[in-house]
Amino acid sequence: MSLESITEKIRQKISMAHGIDASIKFDFGDDGVIFIDANQSPASVSHDDDDADTTFSCSLDVFEKIVSGEQDPNIAFMMGKIKIRGNMGLALKLNSILED
Repeated sequence: MSLESITEKIRQKISMAHGIDASIKFDFGDDGVIFIDANQSPASVSHDDDDADTTFSCSLDVFEKIVSGEQDPNIAFMMGKIKIRGNMGLALKLNSILED
């Protein structure tokens, strides 16, 4: 799956999420980034590499499995497949949005 297709899935999922009011970055290393500014409504989703309240770092492959439901994000975090910097409360809130 490409960065563009993952970005579109994120757009769909974040459009149904309410009350986030934060910025989130998914950093896939050399494969790129997805930046979500949910401080506005509707949330904007881009490939800008801006500072965020919470940053998730993982491979595009791991993230694809999380979004598709093949990988539990909690287990991926405990196994070190995902690194999180910033607001852990926000990370937990996103967990339920991404799993749906």
